[in-house]
Amino acid sequence: MSRSLRRGSIAAIAAIAIASLSSCAASTTPDTLQIKPDNAAATLGTNLRLNNIVLVTGVGTSGDYTGPANVVVNISNTAGTPAELQSITVGSATATFADAAGAPQSSIVVPPGGSVVLGGQGNPSASFSSASVHIGGFATATFAFKDGQKVDAQAGVSPNSGENGRGLYKGFGPTPPPTPTPAAAPTKAATPSAGATATGTPTAPATPSAGATTAGAPVAGATATATAPAAH
Repeated sequence: MSRSLRRGSIAAIAAIAIASLSSCAASTTPDTLQIKPDNAAATLGTNLRLNNIVLVTGVGTSGDYTGPANVVVNISNTAGTPAELQSITVGSATATFADAAGAPQSSIVVPPGGSVVLGGQGNPSASFSSASVHIGGFATATFAFKDGQKVDAQAGVSPNSGENGRGLYKGFGPTPPPTPTPAAAPTKAATPSAGATATGTPTAPATPSAGATTAGAPVAGATATATAPAAH
């Protein structure tokens, strides 16, 4: 074999080896690269898919946090029968479900061949009254369905950006409780001035002056009208 052919063969073998190594390193799965996706996703069986799983906390929250949080997730169901989500837990905390109008629900039903979005205006919700998470990190969220399927997903934790913020989850966080309005102070009753007569209180009768005649009573010193009969 000529020297030029040998050089060409060596170059071809080297190129194949490099391509093989590159294809191994080019895998984009999180397990291979040892990284977590920005928005968690999970698959249950062949029919259920949970996408964009996020726990949204209140405005201005940061660091280690314990308090209210809402779940944001898109659940799709390609089966010919409905799927029923019965619970979502984070640690020892269990979420409560409500429909789009805010009425409590015991579960979330995903229609056959359809999907349900949890979180956001006009959608059903899943809310934690108190969950312990780290803002900006990940928390293990367990989704359990009626048919016995269960999956643990590493949900991202993000704060609500606030009313004037620019974050992706503006308006998805828990609603702060309304600020109570202070009760109005009772009006103090006015004190009647000295000498004024209170309404409904009888006034003491005036004392008649000397010499005046009271109706029906004779006045001292006055002459009686009747005349005694003369002696016979």
